[in-house]
Amino acid sequence: MENESNLLITLITMDRAASCTIFTRSDGKEARFPLDPSPFEDTSVIARLDFSPAFEALLATTLSGDQVLFEMPLEGVADQLAGRLVVYLDQNQWSLLSNAASGVPKSSEADRAAARKLKEWVDQRRIILPASAGHYYETGKRFSTDKRYALGLTILQYSRGWQMRDPLQVRRNELHDAFCYRLGRPDSMRSDPVFTLAPEALHSPTRSADAEPPSTVQNHLDFQTKALLAASVSIDTMLDTQRVEEGPDTGWTAASQRFSDWLDGLAQDSQQKRRAIDIHLLTDLQRELAEEAAAADVSKELFRQWGFKGLVRAIGDSPAVGLFREILQSRHLNKGTTWRPNDLTDMIYLSCAAGYADLIVCEKHMRDPLQQGLKRMGRSAQVYRRLSDAVAAIEELLEAASAPVTPAQ
Repeated sequence: MENESNLLITLITMDRAASCTIFTRSDGKEARFPLDPSPFEDTSVIARLDFSPAFEALLATTLSGDQVLFEMPLEGVADQLAGRLVVYLDQNQWSLLSNAASGVPKSSEADRAAARKLKEWVDQRRIILPASAGHYYETGKRFSTDKRYALGLTILQYSRGWQMRDPLQVRRNELHDAFCYRLGRPDSMRSDPVFTLAPEALHSPTRSADAEPPSTVQNHLDFQTKALLAASVSIDTMLDTQRVEEGPDTGWTAASQRFSDWLDGLAQDSQQKRRAIDIHLLTDLQRELAEEAAAADVSKELFRQWGFKGLVRAIGDSPAVGLFREILQSRHLNKGTTWRPNDLTDMIYLSCAAGYADLIVCEKHMRDPLQQGLKRMGRSAQVYRRLSDAVAAIEELLEAASAPVTPAQ
């Protein structure tokens, strides 16, 4: 007879239909507790959540019978990539992938083959296809409930819980670390991975003026609870039947258009215009620069001494915000540029992804400035327009990584 002290919880189930939470022990016995009040809103499509502590995995089953498997974060393990390639898909590529995976007639055979190959590599744990807060927002505001569900399901099934840290937080981390590096304090630099399973990574607390910083996890149970809650909420939010409303107009598009038009009328060379764009960017980032300099313990006197050139160098040497700067310059220097409301979202998320991922797949209007920026910064991420081209490149990289190393003679 198994000793009571050796018994473990092997499965935790939250069953919507039975309105209870079920704890299953290693000896097969169960304990049931009522779900009162129920955490499932009327707009939720989640029917059941199963968590296995042994496998560190969460399985969500929807009312339609579809399933989503999420990998869960491990306490104390900062990097769970385990050598997997990171492939970031822009929103339009997720739509193509969703159509191909769902067998939509208008999808091409090349896209369907790419969808099968990507799923195979994800399941084999050879690549990750991280989701971002931008994907959640863009998916949630689609008008068709059925198409929104199909797209959200594809993103969840292919991402398996992997996410890109909020680009606004990545930007702050980069600025902070740039200041620490310049001060000769590497031990004070932040080490938060950009592609992660960690809870509270998808949305930065800085997005809300009233938000509290992430709390410190006190023990293993706290960590698991927080991770489970974050993963469950992510799945439930992505698949919720209620459409997300468009966000407010911040005025960024109109301001960018005015600035581009003003630059077009200047009788200056490109270097002079680049300096004007840098001033424009520093003005936009002044709060982040000041707050992260203070967090890094930069004195006000030293901050003033570094001046314009020092701050531009801190930005330019950083992977994500440096690429954002390059794209901003490319767009503003292109005479006759027309700015659209979604440009800021594209620029922020794609520059962050390209700063840290291995491959990015996006539309041509963003691919070209991304490629130019990566080249200027000497970075190695590959950018593609088509899923099929990206799949061919991934295959080459995977083959190269698995090829035996020939010993030197």
